[in-house]
Formats: sequence, structure tokens, C-alpha cells
Amino acid sequence: MNTSPVSYKRHRFPPQIIAHAVWLYFRFPLSLRLVEELLLERGIAVSYETIRRWGKKFGPDYARRLCRKKPSRNDVWHLDEVVITIAGRKHWLWRAVDQDGYVLDEIVQNRRNTKAARRLLTRLLKKQGIAPKRMITDKLRSYGAARRQVMPHVEHRSHKGLNNRAENSLVPLRKRERMMQGFRSLGGLQRFVSVFSAVRNLFVPPRSKRSAFQICVHRIQAIAEWKTAAGAMA
Repeated sequence: MNTSPVSYKRHRFPPQIIAHAVWLYFRFPLSLRLVEELLLERGIAVSYETIRRWGKKFGPDYARRLCRKKPSRNDVWHLDEVVITIAGRKHWLWRAVDQDGYVLDEIVQNRRNTKAARRLLTRLLKKQGIAPKRMITDKLRSYGAARRQVMPHVEHRSHKGLNNRAENSLVPLRKRERMMQGFRSLGGLQRFVSVFSAVRNLFVPPRSKRSAFQICVHRIQAIAEWKTAAGAMA
């Protein structure tokens, strides 16, 4: 984990306000102008363009400091790919979530073939460190071919009805895509999803925490962890 501090000296706003603005933008389906209005209601006058620059500069560093879920050999990976149109061209966002809906990795690629699926699996194994108990995908045959090359001993189930976990976890990103009126570039999409998914992972409670009280406690802990991650950069 990169722990090198990011300087706030060039900004006239305190780190707490910057962290709050970045949190609002990545946590909720809000446009930059709506975040600007929310801050203005709190007496903080800052332009939407400044908020955009804060998200681009500080968002990745906040995300890297957030705690990651520890991998387990009993994890189940749900893999899916979705088309995203950028500047009139189709691209594919390949993504993997576990049995709790925790986003493990996302990668934007130009192709929807075995090579692209193999790249996703290779990245997942490198990041997680261990193979899962099972992987579940849709009917795309590229997953099976890539699985045989990268992790042949892992059980693979290919059925559209079993992969709702991955498809449902994509809904928040689709909402943001509509709010942002689409993404402008491949690099911008990759940067956004890396921070967006890390923040969402922090605040979405696992399936084991079902009661309202447990969810409330989880979110209080998530806010405290976010403030800790942002405070470490002050």
C-alpha cells in the first residue's frame, strides 16, 4: 500500500472538507453541481470543477487506504461483463464480485473474448492471492476457456440465472453513468470505477448483517474508517 502523503498546501480548504466532498461524489448518485449545492448549503463555497479535481487527485489515495476484505478459499467469484459506450464506440467493463457483492476487480477492455477473460482472471489471482472455491459466469464461452488456462482446478458454473449477484451489483454504476451523462474516456472510466467500487465496498454491509441495527452499526464504522483514511493524508 502506498502511504506517501499527498499535500494539501495548495488548497485553501481544510482536508476534512475535501474528504467530505469526495465522499459525497463517489458515495451517492450525485452530479458535481449537486455536490456543489450541498456544500454551499453548509456554508462552503466551492465550484464543481474544483470538486472534480479533488476527486481525481485525492480519490485514488483515499481508496488505497481503505481496508480490503480478506480473501478466503471458500469465496465464490461472480464474473460478468457489460458494454459501455464511450465516444460512440463500444467497450467492455469486465468485473468480478464475491458472494457478498463485494467488488473484487474491474477492468475496461476493448474486446469480449478469451484473451480479455484470461486477463481478468490473472489480475484477480494476483490481487487475491488464492483461487476461489467456485466461479459463476453467464453463458459466454470465453470464461470457460480462460478458466482452463489460468485455474483449471476451480469449479465453474455457467448459468445466467446463477449470476444475479454480479448483475445486481452493476446497478449503482449504471445510475452514476446516467447522472454523469456517460463517460468521456477509457482512462476516466477506469479511474472512476476504482474509487467508486472501493467506497461502495466500504459502505455496503455483508449478507450476514441483515438487521437494521447491524446495518446502522456497519455504516457508522464505515464512516469512521473513511475519516481515518482521509485523515492519514492530512
